[in-house]
Parts: sequence; C-alpha cells; structure tokens
Amino acid sequence: MPIETIIGAWVATGLTLFIFSLHLIWKPIVEDKEWTLLIPVAIGLLMLTRYVPKAAWLSRYAFAFIVGVGSGLAIPRTISSYILKQIEDTVRPLMMLVPGEGVSFTWNLLNPASSLNTIIILVGVSSVLFYFFFSVEHTGAGKAVARNGILFLMIAFGAAFGYTVMARMSLLIGRLTDLIEFSDASYGRPTLWLLILTIGALIFLSRRTQGEPPESH
Repeated sequence: MPIETIIGAWVATGLTLFIFSLHLIWKPIVEDKEWTLLIPVAIGLLMLTRYVPKAAWLSRYAFAFIVGVGSGLAIPRTISSYILKQIEDTVRPLMMLVPGEGVSFTWNLLNPASSLNTIIILVGVSSVLFYFFFSVEHTGAGKAVARNGILFLMIAFGAAFGYTVMARMSLLIGRLTDLIEFSDASYGRPTLWLLILTIGALIFLSRRTQGEPPESH
C-alpha cells in the first residue's frame, strides 16, 4: 500500500478522534464540570472487562446496573399502560355529575363515558373474568354468566377481525386507486401494458408447465 495512503488514514483517524474527544469528553467534562458523565464511561469500561478473563467479574456490576435501570423504567410504564389504565377504564362511576343538574344517569350508547356503557363494560369484564375462573364449576347461574362472557369475547374478537379486514381493504383500495391513476395516457399507461405483459407471462408459464412430463418419484 502506498505510504501516502497510510499517512492519510492515520491523519483522518487522528483528526476524527481528536474532534470527538474535544466535543464529547473535554468540553462537557473538563470545561462544563459535568462530572456525572464519567459514570456511563466507567460503566462502559466495566462492560469491556468481559473480554479479560481475570477481570470478567467486574462486568457483572455494569450489566446489573443496566438491567436494573431498564427494568425500573419499563415496569412502571407497563403496569400503568396494561394494568392500571385498563382498571381505570373498567371501574368508572355509574352516575355522572353534570354541572347545574347534579347526579344523572345517561343512556347514550355513542358516548363512551355514559352510565349505560359503564354498566356494559362492568358486566362484560366481570363475566369474561368469571369464564376464565375455573375454581368454581360453571353450573346454574354461573353457567349463564360464563356464556355471557363467551358472548363478549366473540364480540371483541369479531371487532378485532373487522378492524384487521378494514385495514387490509384500505391498503387494497389505495393500490387500486394508484393503478387507475397510472392508467392515464400522461403516465404512458403503465397499468395497461404491464397487465398485458403479466397475463402473457402467466399464459406462457402455464403452457410450459403443462408441456413438461410429470416427475417420477
């Protein structure tokens, strides 16, 4: 390799490291007195001791700190989103306090916060939980509650499936809209010509497949 290429590589590497060290290490730590930045540096160095057999045990402290911080940040958010928020939406007051009218019972199904919807959610959640509660035999009134839970589960699964179908249909409608738009002469009619080409290729491949002798096993 030419000597000028080697010198250029050394100069480029040195300048890059010098600039990064100036802006990422010297200025924030030495000039701005941000000594707390040394903590992640120390943790990173401890993680690198994993590759040194005699000092590999030091890396456990770094990994334990990272796992602990990650768990401490993730667990409260998970509990808040998937548990507390669900409980909050389930346990809502049956009566609404309307300013100037006092306590009232609302029957509007279109309003998610109405009293009627609150009762439906309460009955649905309770019956679904009872359906999965196998410590008590589902007989008599319990059987009716369990069947009601099945009904709510089927409604929920149907709604989820409906949302999925609607999403797929919206994608299909978008693609068909583009195909119709690109069939215009201003685009060169790519939809028409590529459709003809695709049909011709399919006919050719089908006839070629029919002409081949069947494979013997």
